[in-house]
Amino acid sequence: MARSTKEEALETRARILDAAERVFHAQGVSHTSLADVAKAADVTRGAIYWHFKNKSDLFDAMCERVRLPMEAMMEESADERNIDPLGQFMQVGVFVLKRVATDPQCRTIFDIIFNKCEFVDHNDPILVRQRECHMQGMISLQQTLENAIVRGQLPATLDTRMACLLVHATVSGLMNDWLFAPDSFDLAQVAEKMLQACIHSLKTAPSLQK
Repeated sequence: MARSTKEEALETRARILDAAERVFHAQGVSHTSLADVAKAADVTRGAIYWHFKNKSDLFDAMCERVRLPMEAMMEESADERNIDPLGQFMQVGVFVLKRVATDPQCRTIFDIIFNKCEFVDHNDPILVRQRECHMQGMISLQQTLENAIVRGQLPATLDTRMACLLVHATVSGLMNDWLFAPDSFDLAQVAEKMLQACIHSLKTAPSLQK
């Protein structure tokens, strides 16, 4: 009986998260209430509060469905013991971009993050959490680039802070442009070439050197 109850709870949680994806995507995060999510999931608001503290907690859990495997891969490339940090970064970058292009759930969640969060409150908990994730990602990326310098994969004169800005702009720009106009180019097809071009710039662009 206990196992059945646990399985039912997990099924309800998954149903709530699925509903949150649909409603956030259709209405935007700011215009969606927990009552809207409860209705879409066919559960009570009490059921939502049983699994999630508030809308911010629900939003974060929804994002974690795709963010966790990507963060794990980034942490691996940022690990100073990694003997091929640049190669690992390429694998992560291509994986993320191709997954956005081919995985409907991943595409929906990133579309919500990029285009469906209409924040007017600078201190909105969801916005604060998004900033925290962004900053942590930049820290991991900078560590990856520093590891690549130690391994001789990038020049010792590279300004890793400037390099992080270029890499982030390349990846997020590609993703955002494709989400805005998916028919304008094939994201999965150009992903590897664009990242290779970005890495080439890290190795050769004078403006990125200290």
